[in-house]
Amino acid sequence: MNQIPFQIDPVVTREAERRRTFAIISHPDAGKTTLTEKLLLYGGCVEIAGAVRGRKSQRAATSDWMELEKQRGISVSSTVLSFDFEGYRVNLLDTPGHHDFSEDTYRTLMAADCAVMVIDLAKGVEAQTEKLFRVCAMRNIPVLTFVNKVDRTGKEPLEILANIEEKLGIHAVAFNWPLGTGPDFRGIVDRLSGEAHLFDRSSGEQRIGFDVKPFAELTDTDMDPLVRQVAAEEWDLVLSAGDSLDPMLFLQGMMTPVFFGSAYTNFGVEDFLRGFLKLCPSPQPRLSDHGMIPVDRKEFSGFVFKLQANLDPRHRDLVAFLRVCSGKFEREMEVVHPRSGKKIKLPRAHRLFAQGRETMDEGFPGDIIGLVNPGEFRLGDTICSGKQVNFEPLPQFPPENFAIFRCEDTLRRKQFNRGLEQLINEGAIQCFTRPGGGQVEPILAAVGVLQFDVVKFRLQSEYNTATSVNWLPYKMVRWIQGTPDDLADLKLPYSTRRVVDNFGKEAVLFESKWDADYAQKENPKVKFSLVSSSEFHVADELHAKKE
Repeated sequence: MNQIPFQIDPVVTREAERRRTFAIISHPDAGKTTLTEKLLLYGGCVEIAGAVRGRKSQRAATSDWMELEKQRGISVSSTVLSFDFEGYRVNLLDTPGHHDFSEDTYRTLMAADCAVMVIDLAKGVEAQTEKLFRVCAMRNIPVLTFVNKVDRTGKEPLEILANIEEKLGIHAVAFNWPLGTGPDFRGIVDRLSGEAHLFDRSSGEQRIGFDVKPFAELTDTDMDPLVRQVAAEEWDLVLSAGDSLDPMLFLQGMMTPVFFGSAYTNFGVEDFLRGFLKLCPSPQPRLSDHGMIPVDRKEFSGFVFKLQANLDPRHRDLVAFLRVCSGKFEREMEVVHPRSGKKIKLPRAHRLFAQGRETMDEGFPGDIIGLVNPGEFRLGDTICSGKQVNFEPLPQFPPENFAIFRCEDTLRRKQFNRGLEQLINEGAIQCFTRPGGGQVEPILAAVGVLQFDVVKFRLQSEYNTATSVNWLPYKMVRWIQGTPDDLADLKLPYSTRRVVDNFGKEAVLFESKWDADYAQKENPKVKFSLVSSSEFHVADELHAKKE
């Protein structure tokens, strides 16, 4: 198999080795945002968890920067947070916790090299956690697990390990073990060192110290003897009968290292961070239409996985979140935009930290760069230097809710149209129109109802435009492919509607699965697809040459 010839850049190799780019996933209320805040605390980005350094009166979570997130206490938008810790550059991608935003989460996972799965000790693996894990499994993303809230009453630690293995179908390997749970929780014992970390119960807003002793040397003055005995028996069982870490199975997403702790009180967070940095893989080669692109290739390449309008409402800008895949990014560099064929200069590049930003002069594989987007970029776009490559496209997920948004004030229609266009472009919502145009009001579609709430809220708060929502009866969409004659003779139930999506691809809206199945049966030569994605072919030059 022939690859594009490339030169290795030793600087890129060195910088890529110290990058750790990961996403955090969980069911709502498992403690994902709290863990994110505490990792920032240990990374030196905040002095008090929940407040950006220098703004001690602000107690909203740093990662939940959008006003709606602060009001509802949930994450509804992916956020990038970068910090340095003991020689590593950590790029943390905080994902929406609500299942209505699974499409945004999937796009974010495309930019991650690893995922951290947060589980509530009292509840185990919950529905949304399981769904997001399946997304990771689809891409063979390695997953580490943080079992949260061990200082509260919950399931037994052994029961949690069994729950992970049973529900997710992977091996769970404990890397530490709680010394008691709930009100009896005293600390953790580390698998590699055999040392017990005994925590002081002080404010969880700041970094806390702990006493370190060999586990075998703990006495009755250190902790309750009965709690110590139970923990010792469980730990012996885990070490003797449990799995050991297999690096290959972990990297393939078939085994997960498990850490216990409490994000709220900081118990075990620093241990988890250090363990994570050792286990998380550095940036890996990416599949393109010219085969695998190595990270230390001298030529720069990356792809856009997120667009965010009004990251700074004062400037009404549109920022493209770019994952660097190979080579060195430099501000002011000229790149090729393969989709349009244009050469583009990138003068405005930023290092992102939630809503904040600072000028970024260079970037390496694994880094996330914010490009102020003059309308050039779309979700999934590749940009590169040297010979053109295209990374695999981002899929478009099938929505289940459909509606028409109407501007309540005709004098604000211009702002309404501009705002709706930006929100559609950033992937906050999907858009369908009649084939051939002529439809004044587009049909908006979303995976979950909460996405409509976010769009309505943002139109009001960012564009000062009040809207009303007219719900439509459709429940599903199928993208269609076929010859022009087959599509012209398409036989559909009366209640359906033919449309085109925002990328010009034809689709059909259905009110029920029965209608969709009937349409497929009546049109055997037409392909009805659940997911829309761009065609992606590996270049012919990669196939073995025929003799």
